Amino acid sequence: MRKKNRCKKITESLIYLIIFRNFPEKRVLIIQALKLPVVIFAIQMKYRVMKKSFLFGFTFLFVVLHFAYSQSLKLKIIETSDVHGAIYPYNLITERPLNASLARVMSYVREQRSDAGQEVILLDNGDILQGTPVVYYYNFEKTDSTHLYAEVMNYMGYDAGSVGNHDIETGHDVYDRFGESLHFPWLAANATHAGSGDPYFRPYHIIKRGGATIAVLGLITPAIPKWLPKRLYAGIAFEDMIESASKWVKIIKERENPDLLIGLFHAGVDFTYGGENENTPENENASQLVAERVPGFDVVFVGHDHHGWNFTVRDSNGSEVLVLGTTAGARNVAVADILLQRGKSGKFETESIKGELVDMRNYPPDSAFMEKFAGNLEEVKRYVNRPIAEFTETISSRDAIFGPSKFVDLVHTIQLSLTGADISFSAPLSSNAKIEKGTVYVKDMFDLYSYENQLYTMTLSGREIRDYLEYSYANWFNQMRDETDHLLKFSYDDEGSIKYSERSRQPELEERYYNYESAAGIDYTVDVTKPAGQRVAISGFSNGKPFDLQATYRAAVNSYRGNGGGGHLTNGAGIPQEELTGRVINATDKDLRYYMVKWFEKDGTVTPVSLNNWKVIPENYWQAGMKRDYDLLFSR
Repeated sequence: MRKKNRCKKITESLIYLIIFRNFPEKRVLIIQALKLPVVIFAIQMKYRVMKKSFLFGFTFLFVVLHFAYSQSLKLKIIETSDVHGAIYPYNLITERPLNASLARVMSYVREQRSDAGQEVILLDNGDILQGTPVVYYYNFEKTDSTHLYAEVMNYMGYDAGSVGNHDIETGHDVYDRFGESLHFPWLAANATHAGSGDPYFRPYHIIKRGGATIAVLGLITPAIPKWLPKRLYAGIAFEDMIESASKWVKIIKERENPDLLIGLFHAGVDFTYGGENENTPENENASQLVAERVPGFDVVFVGHDHHGWNFTVRDSNGSEVLVLGTTAGARNVAVADILLQRGKSGKFETESIKGELVDMRNYPPDSAFMEKFAGNLEEVKRYVNRPIAEFTETISSRDAIFGPSKFVDLVHTIQLSLTGADISFSAPLSSNAKIEKGTVYVKDMFDLYSYENQLYTMTLSGREIRDYLEYSYANWFNQMRDETDHLLKFSYDDEGSIKYSERSRQPELEERYYNYESAAGIDYTVDVTKPAGQRVAISGFSNGKPFDLQATYRAAVNSYRGNGGGGHLTNGAGIPQEELTGRVINATDKDLRYYMVKWFEKDGTVTPVSLNNWKVIPENYWQAGMKRDYDLLFSR
């Protein structure tokens, strides 16, 4: 009996050592094999008669490994993207609960991981370090500890992530420190060391699950130099996505021979956005182009455009590729359910791939998650609730969608004060932000200015300034035939009806509101009865000085615009992209929001005023169109 027990223990130890130590990624399938009572019972009976316990152990091991390697493998790949700092199910600006957040995603991930019949892979697709006071605080204020977002992602057990353009916008100090704190690779194959061409971040990552080899290739939108000051990405070059993918897919196949190839691309789907096309070098949104032109991908996860995608394309070899992506703010996750079957060659073959977007409203915040990070939340609450000034009246960004606005005029006033420029350009960075009368806190600055843009002072000619404005209003306002027309330029379907967003049920604007650029420092009118390019008439500077189309002036613009974002300087003013850097005569070290806080603290009391330097004409057309379109946008 002792000998039999000893053999049994030796067998169990061998099974543990060989399977669970050497094949940890196959445990789910091994557990499934252990659930085969009929097979195991038959073997036990056979070897009980033979009384060969030691031999039984190895036969049992053979059977377990056989089933582990021959059964179908179910993979569930979960993608978050463009979370923009939404860690908690709580809006620190409005002090209201959120139906989104990583806390809710954690509940969904736990549920899926509890299913022993599948292997779960968790990926993130970038743009995580900007968007909420939480990440701002850990980016720039609380820099003496591990970044909270890194701690959260490590806790959630991410397998890989990609880098987004808004992560780069935080600057080297932030994203380099952040990347070093992650327990998983941060990917961007086409972000290379300038000069050598070697990847600055990891290009790809190999994940082992259930005996399968899954390769994840990361790419980032290469349009970053059009938006960001060079010092934020000093030493990094951004290559074309198609060229980079072609290079790295070949390398991955030769080195790794993967069963699955996954694209994790922080770039959108619409390759025509911003006037680009499928042949535009360094196309901003080339994810679909990569899926179609670079054969080998099984799934391409996308991000950046906040749209939400779930469709298939065929690559150049005729194989189907699933293109899948979330919206933003952890409102949903993109999920690829993949069924693999090991073929006769020993490699897995794809049986099926299905994509879906899973709404996080149906999942409660994970209690363990909330408990673990409760102290961090309280610390950030204390930071954002620090009073900085008193506002004498309420201002709203809604007004700025339709014309002159105290909300945007306040930004103009601050930009002119900080730079001493002749002219300021600015746009509403939110379509529905409000700062209430009374005490204003740090958190309110995230409503007034929602992005971490730096402030530039640039040289522009009078003609370039006029053309800049013509470009803005051409994309902003409709050409009105009479008072019954729309003021805003909406998107229309093939039947001529206004398109409505599926998510918000609001009309879709032809151009994004953060490109609705107005100017301060000059007086001008915008005639909406005239065709695009003939609407703006500048009468002079607001201080009474004449305005000369041939003269050179100093203009205050945010860094996104100053680097070509939105096309106002390149497509509008006609300045070549490569000349923009030479036009910058000054740039702030910190983001504009930081200087706004200091400006408010210095003044103490803020009285928003209308600069009254521009207006839309004819006024009766403007008033009628504004009322009609305001109801469309905000009365639903």
